[in-house]
Parts: sequence; C-alpha cells; structure tokens
Amino acid sequence: MTGVKILAIESSCDETSASVLVDGMVLSNIIANQSVHEQYGGVVPELASRAHQENIVPVVDTALKKAGVDMTELSAIAFTQSPGLIGSLLVGSCFAKSMAMALDIPLIGVHHMQAHVLANFIEDPKPSFPFLCLTVSGGHTQIVQCNGPLDMKVIGETMDDAAGEAFDKSAKLIGLPYPGGPLVDKHAKNGDPKRFKFPEPQIPGLNFSFSGLKTAILYFLQDNKAKDPAFVENNLDDICASVQHRIVTILMNKLVKASEETGIRQISIAGGVSANSGLRAALAEYAAKYDWQYYIPKFEYCTDNAAMIAITAYYKYLAGEFASLDAIPSARAVFGE
Repeated sequence: MTGVKILAIESSCDETSASVLVDGMVLSNIIANQSVHEQYGGVVPELASRAHQENIVPVVDTALKKAGVDMTELSAIAFTQSPGLIGSLLVGSCFAKSMAMALDIPLIGVHHMQAHVLANFIEDPKPSFPFLCLTVSGGHTQIVQCNGPLDMKVIGETMDDAAGEAFDKSAKLIGLPYPGGPLVDKHAKNGDPKRFKFPEPQIPGLNFSFSGLKTAILYFLQDNKAKDPAFVENNLDDICASVQHRIVTILMNKLVKASEETGIRQISIAGGVSANSGLRAALAEYAAKYDWQYYIPKFEYCTDNAAMIAITAYYKYLAGEFASLDAIPSARAVFGE
C-alpha cells in the first residue's frame, strides 16, 4: 500500500509533539518542551495540560509544513491514547478526533509503550522478529518480547519504581536539580563506577524493583554526610557513576536472563532512559559478550516524540486497526498481555 500519509500527535506527559509519516518514512518530528516544571522539581499535571493547549496548533502546523504535506492529503490522524497524564492525553486526543472528523479520515489510537518499542523501526538498521526490547522510561521499565509489529508480550516489568524514577529520585537525594537523570549521566562520565557499592535487589524471574536501591542510596548519603558535610560535593562524580552503574547492571542482568530463557539474541532498548550513555555502553559490552545483535534508536526517538506514534500508527493502518471517534484516553492501560 502506497500513498499512506499519517499525522501523529504525542501528548502523554510534558512534551507536545507532532510528526508526519509518508509510506513508513518520517518526514518531520517536531517537539515542544515545557520548562515550567523545573522550578517544582517534577511535572505538574495541570500546567502540562495548559502548555499542551498552547503548543499543539503551532507544533502540528510546523510538522505539516516541514513535511510538505497539506492536511487535506492525510490518510489518518494518530494520537497517544494511553498511558500518561490524563489532562495531557485529553488535549492530544480531542485535537486528533476533531481533525479526523473535520477531514473525514480514520483515527488511530496508539499505546505509548508499544510506540517506544517500534521507535526501533523509524530508521535503519532495524531488528528482525522475534526480538527483545528493554523499554526504560520515567514511568515504565519493561522487557518486551516482540514477535511482530503488533504482536508484543511483556515478560518482565518493574514492581515499584521505574528506572527513570530511580535516576531522578537518586539525583534528588544527591542534591541535583530536576530533571536529574541526565545530570547523573553527565557526572558519571567523570567518575569511578565501582568506587561505592550499592546492592542489587534479588527479585525472582524477570521483574525489576528499584525502591530498595533508592532506600540504600538514601541511607548511604545520610551516613556519609553525618561524618563529612562536604561528602557529596567532594565525591559527586564517583557517587553518580556508582549509582548509574548499579541501575544499569540491574537492567542488563535481567535482560541477559530474558535472552537465555527465550533464546532470543536480537536485542533492543527504547524509552527515555535509553539515551543514557552508561546504558548504551553496557548494551554494546553485553552484546559482544553474549553474541547479541543490538539496536538503539537515535536520541531524538528515545524520549517522548510523535515519530514513534507515527510508525506505530502506520503498522496499525496497514492492519486496519482504527479507533472510533468516541475513543477515550486512559491514564493507565494494560499492554502486551
């Protein structure tokens, strides 16, 4: 099928993004970030939804113009249906439904986590099926077995905090500003990852847990600051490197186990935390050790973006999986069961 032109909208959290895809090729991927949340140390849902309302029209307009596609040429409109902040999701879904209705074209609802996995198919090289995807973001940590573009099964997931939360909460304990995850990564590049030892949770199966690690980091910092008030300042790079090393090894050790249990050696990562340099380096190292073929999306497709919504919508369009105009967004939705 040719001539398929899809406009995709992503508004699950605090990025307003629009992308235009033509016959499986992304022609534009526009993202408007929200800096208003920095002063609060985290995303404020009400402020996020207000910013989406301000950003969505210019972002969509820019995406269409950059792609050289007129809205009357569109084959379908796609939007993030779940999961996410409900107020943010409502802005994107209402806009998409209104536009689809006005143009009398199909509507496609996309699960955010499925889209993160399929971000690996935006550009070459692409994994072949079946493959395993470690999907790590601020709100989710999952190992997904992918048997086809629309055939995925979650075989492991976090029981409490996500990996992204572990980074951000650890950064806050250390004293770094929000968003702290990228700052931990930045300082870790200059530190010794084996200077300080943090425990690895002993969770059976393929599931993850990061809450105990967070507590261990809290007590570690409290104990050492009680002895030396300047402890964090004098050891910042090594602390960040050691924290990052433990989070990454927790992720990679479960991925090794998943590969051994399934026999799958095609491995990918996706989600915002896949932009972390320590995780990327570890994947390359483990791939060499365990004879994996590995895949990582470009940085711009790791964080929340509409291009990943567009590529997922393309596969759903080809399969004839459309949403009705009364489709409602969901803050939480089951995926891959």
